[in-house]
Amino acid sequence: MVRPAGVDRDERELAVAVPKRKMSRSNTRARRSQWKTTSADLVTCPQCKGPKLGHQACPACGAYNGRQYVEALRTEHEA
Repeated sequence: MVRPAGVDRDERELAVAVPKRKMSRSNTRARRSQWKTTSADLVTCPQCKGPKLGHQACPACGAYNGRQYVEALRTEHEA
């Protein structure tokens, strides 16, 4: 490997962590069990008072941030 002049790096500086032993299935799965997702929180629409996802247009009335953006994807009776 050819290095540019004036660059002296210690090889230990470039090393990455490498495990000494294989991690068992139970340890791997126990570690991965902490990776959980959370459900999306629903907020009430200020216009129709229906449940909607935050920062998205309401599926019942189609409003977002006080404006009418899209047609309603579902009616009041389908909820």
